[in-house]
Amino acid sequence: MVVRLVVGPLMVNCYIVGCKETKEAVVIDPGGDVPRIVSELVKRDLTVKYILNTHGHWDHTGGNDELERITGAPLLIHAADAGKSSKGTDGFLEEGREIRFGTYCLRVLHTPGHSPGGVCFHSPGAVFCGDTLFAGSIGRTDLPGGSYEDLLDGVRKKLFCMEDDTRVYPGHGPTSTIGQEKRTNPFFC
Repeated sequence: MVVRLVVGPLMVNCYIVGCKETKEAVVIDPGGDVPRIVSELVKRDLTVKYILNTHGHWDHTGGNDELERITGAPLLIHAADAGKSSKGTDGFLEEGREIRFGTYCLRVLHTPGHSPGGVCFHSPGAVFCGDTLFAGSIGRTDLPGGSYEDLLDGVRKKLFCMEDDTRVYPGHGPTSTIGQEKRTNPFFC
């Protein structure tokens, strides 16, 4: 199950990904509005196993500390962005790491460009992209540590090799698919 909540002043997509069988879940990018996130978790009887950040920008990490305090779940982020995130981290995300919860597994893909520690989380049929790839666009690369070339390279080599029907869950805006982005995203056409 995937639940999308639009949170915080910059309207970040926060995702709750939960296993219906075990009731274990991860929360990806709790950018704010933590009471709403917790309410969804309670409503669905989910226990948070991990809090995951796709990158360290404040709009995606703003609720980290509060959610960590309430749930007791460890916070994971890429080491290159750890200094930008909340009070601290409980572990680091690196290329190829597998995040297991319930019957699910998310594989970490390091996709720098929007930020040095940008990552995506992939499982068959879905990829959670943070600000790497949007429906019809890409993340900004003009912020400190950004790289236009690295971002495009990461999308081409790590995301566009996925099945066309893989659902793209971006950090802002509507969902898409890998096939749709390969065909119509102006940064790659």
